[in-house]
Amino acid sequence: MASTELVLAGAKVVTPQGVLENGWVQVRGTEIAAVGTGPAPGPATDLDGRWLVPGFVDVHCHGGGGGSFTSADAEQARTAVATHRAHGTTTMLASLVSAPISELVEQIRALRDLVTAGLLAGVHLEGPFLARSRCGAHDPDVLRPPETEAVQRLLEAGDGAVRMVTLAPELENSVPAIRQLVAHGVIAAIGHTDATLADVAPALAAGATVATHLFNGMRPLHHREPGPIGTLLTDQRVTVELICDLVHLHPSVVRLAAEHAGPGRTVLVTDAISATDAGDGTYRLGNLPVTVRDGQARLADGSLAGSTLTMDAAFRNLVVSCGVGITDAVAAASTTPARLLGLGGVTGSIEPGLAADLVVLDEQLQVTGVLKDGSWVQR
Repeated sequence: MASTELVLAGAKVVTPQGVLENGWVQVRGTEIAAVGTGPAPGPATDLDGRWLVPGFVDVHCHGGGGGSFTSADAEQARTAVATHRAHGTTTMLASLVSAPISELVEQIRALRDLVTAGLLAGVHLEGPFLARSRCGAHDPDVLRPPETEAVQRLLEAGDGAVRMVTLAPELENSVPAIRQLVAHGVIAAIGHTDATLADVAPALAAGATVATHLFNGMRPLHHREPGPIGTLLTDQRVTVELICDLVHLHPSVVRLAAEHAGPGRTVLVTDAISATDAGDGTYRLGNLPVTVRDGQARLADGSLAGSTLTMDAAFRNLVVSCGVGITDAVAAASTTPARLLGLGGVTGSIEPGLAADLVVLDEQLQVTGVLKDGSWVQR
């Protein structure tokens, strides 16, 4: 049960207005009641100069702790959520990989109750409407164009739980599918695509607003044919996902993208699989076997297959290795993804009236405490 009142004081509090030195946050019930600097209002827990940031929001995650969202097993999903919460992720989408429509329907239905209960913020379908030539760790045999009937079956299975769908805009019927998704309040994302610039423009005009793990799983940027990357990175309507594990992207590329898109369009994601926090070994991502060695997840051919990244590590990498300032890093890890999901008035910032989703970080940006809705889940 959430504390009736809790005050965290003596912290560097990162707010939308900047960093509050010697700051404090008052939590009442499940919400942030007040934020300030100087002497705390009443008895307080002294954070001794540590950082206090909003809970992380991950819009692209396949599992963790040995649990996979593709399993159609609610307990595995709970394990994955708990694993990432311990690393500061207080809000997340459950990402599914490409599979036959009937299997996806089953998986969505298994996750629907967890969305209703508030454990998950929704479901992200990464496929099956992807390009075979850029399928990455998706089974090419189940990929297909986004026919209207197939899209409708998936939306009906979720009954509002499906929040984002990634597709390749060059596929037949992709533009009508994007309009269909947007009409149902679903975020249309562009990814795993061999699209040219000419393919991307109508998709954006139809309402696509997200680049799924920019650079990865798409035609590369070329100075005479910018492909999808040039448009997605420069179009102000598009929010770009970045996997900041320093494996999927070089730090200089992360910095380039984050600086160009700015904090309002940059979103950190993990793309984490079940192997996260579960050690090296052999796992499955959908129907494909994945080998994890030294924390890197790969298919038999050497292709990357998601990650073992957590949001606290992504945040730390962004600041320490990529040189992004901590306020912009908070925007990318919390504020901007919350806004993307339509939750900007609920979570993602340290402001009165928002959920008391908070992460305490030490000077090395390691997690030392996590609150979800005013209750400690890691301390």
